[in-house]
Amino acid sequence: MERLTDLPNIGPKLAANLERAGVFSPDRLRELGAEEAFLRIRAQADPAACLHQLEALAGAEAGIKKSLLPPERKAELKNWFQKL
Repeated sequence: MERLTDLPNIGPKLAANLERAGVFSPDRLRELGAEEAFLRIRAQADPAACLHQLEALAGAEAGIKKSLLPPERKAELKNWFQKL
């Protein structure tokens, strides 16, 4: 069984935040998507979660390092984040 920390960008701290938000597996993260997982983290684990966490989640969802996210996706995430 795959663990959250097996995904790119997910270290022990972000994995703990995900678990506090009720996300216990990579499959569940993929089901929810980065934005919904981020909202749950903000509501239940870390109200100060930043854009970097959102990008890390998006990269993990896609199975890539956040630095490899396409520029369009990064812009989409930043725009979404700024509306929070």
